[in-house]
Amino acid sequence: MHRRLIAPGALTASLLLAIPASAASYVPGAPGIGDPYYPAYGNGGYDVSHYDLRLKYQPATDELEGTATLLATTTQDLSRFDLDFLLDVSEVRVNGAQAAFATSGEHELEITPRTPLAKGTAVTVVVRYSGVPSSKQAYGFTSWHRTPDGGVGANEPESAWWWFPSNDHPLDKATYDISVLVPDGSQAISNGTLQSTSSRLGWTRYNWRSNKPQATYLATLAVGRFDLTTGTTESGIPVINAYSKDLGDNYGAARASVERTGEVADWLAGYFGPYPFNALGGYVPNTNTGYALETQTRPFYSPRQFANGTNVSVVVHELAHQWYGDEVSVAGWKDIWINEGFARYAQWLWSEHEDEGTAQELADYVYAVHPADDPFWTVKPGDPGPENQFDLAVYDRGALALQALRNEIGDADFFAVLKGWPTRFAYGNASVADFQAYAEQVSGESLGALFDTWLFQASKPGAPAVRASAVPVPPKSWREIAATNSVHAG
Repeated sequence: MHRRLIAPGALTASLLLAIPASAASYVPGAPGIGDPYYPAYGNGGYDVSHYDLRLKYQPATDELEGTATLLATTTQDLSRFDLDFLLDVSEVRVNGAQAAFATSGEHELEITPRTPLAKGTAVTVVVRYSGVPSSKQAYGFTSWHRTPDGGVGANEPESAWWWFPSNDHPLDKATYDISVLVPDGSQAISNGTLQSTSSRLGWTRYNWRSNKPQATYLATLAVGRFDLTTGTTESGIPVINAYSKDLGDNYGAARASVERTGEVADWLAGYFGPYPFNALGGYVPNTNTGYALETQTRPFYSPRQFANGTNVSVVVHELAHQWYGDEVSVAGWKDIWINEGFARYAQWLWSEHEDEGTAQELADYVYAVHPADDPFWTVKPGDPGPENQFDLAVYDRGALALQALRNEIGDADFFAVLKGWPTRFAYGNASVADFQAYAEQVSGESLGALFDTWLFQASKPGAPAVRASAVPVPPKSWREIAATNSVHAG
């Protein structure tokens, strides 16, 4: 649901540092984790289990200072490894000893420890850094949003590079402690639970904790002047929401929508199983972006989402991602349907709940409104390519595929699949192929032809499992659902 830019197709070559003959088996970790959509994203040779970020941010100048401590385990014999990062580094330590470091490519921080690291070694990496995030670009764009009262780190598939060093790919999920010092009068919003706040000499520190595995792109930081609201869902989950004080005419609609977060999460639990985290909320900073993002436990919403009034449907979309995208994350970025098709279908289920059109009626309308020669049908939701990763078809055709599955296997098995899937791959990663296999396991049916037709063919299905009306009539909910299409626009 997000801005889309394409990473270059080839990795920047790195100079290999000489290593002692006794350590001939030690080689540099790959400067990419192996995702064909984004070859330079993430890194090889290690797995991070925890990030501890201790930050100081000055809203007036956009200056950020930080010390990041990463706990990791090597997955090969390493002479050197990379982190994905853009800000200016002053010191790196590996297991307490100073390490050499250099930059390469668009966003690589190459780290050479004093001694090579054997496979299976527990590693503590400390990076001290500073910089002005809004001044940094990679591949011609920035994922740091400067606001009148501060800044925001939120984007997909990348945002971490602008504010903390990381292994930036959903395959390497970790827990987080994020501590942020800001001037009194500003607030620092992040993921998870607010552990504590403290003030001293004109500065306030906010300490946030995410205690479940979290992908790097789902980590967020927002500093500004916010109105905060707190509450608890019926199921007992604490809720913290934040609204920029200068949202202007969008303030009321934003608050009227996001304040329903607890209600929507409890409702979604009926379809997807218990809410998977111990914190909940949303935040609306004063950005000029158009998209929303499922930042874990606390989704990001742009003010533009509420420019035409309240929109609970976008809240449904982002909260559905807490199960589909956050609890279970993509194995590779080509598996984006696992995120977006399901979040869109949750909006269709909400429409049913609100008596504003059934999922079948919405499917009928989407199928009918796109003629066979519409480019909509050339996008394959099961593997759309990086240039179409957030195309409307991934959402709407993706939801059509789910309605087709529902019609094929029946409501009992379909909703058993929706609820069982997050548990099956809880806090891990999975692919479209994994989902097909799981749906076949639950239903006892062979579903290869259905998945191929709806997810992998670049043409309009000729014999749909949905019913097309002669004259497309949009269900009542369509206007609100269509208003959320900008969740995948810049």
